[in-house]
Amino acid sequence: MGGAVPGSRGVERRWGPYAAAIARWETLTRPASAPTDAAGRLRADFVEWMQGLDADWVTATPGLGRPAQLTALGNGVVPQQAARALQLLAPPFPRCPRCAAG
Repeated sequence: MGGAVPGSRGVERRWGPYAAAIARWETLTRPASAPTDAAGRLRADFVEWMQGLDADWVTATPGLGRPAQLTALGNGVVPQQAARALQLLAPPFPRCPRCAAG
């Protein structure tokens, strides 16, 4: 695994051995939120970020509390993984003979 990101001492302390991975994902998505709340419980918006979902995709759903948000996120599919799986596993569709003849 990679080392520390240049100029990231605070990030390195906060994320430990995961600092480089967090920094890379932040460059592709948005800044990471705190992973836990004041009570030390996993934050749903952090899980949303880890999965590469847009901010508030799940966490802004009206009437959906933290436990239900985490359940929804846990039962969800990471879009990047789903897209790659389809690329690898889906057979190519044959061209329609009538469409190709036109």
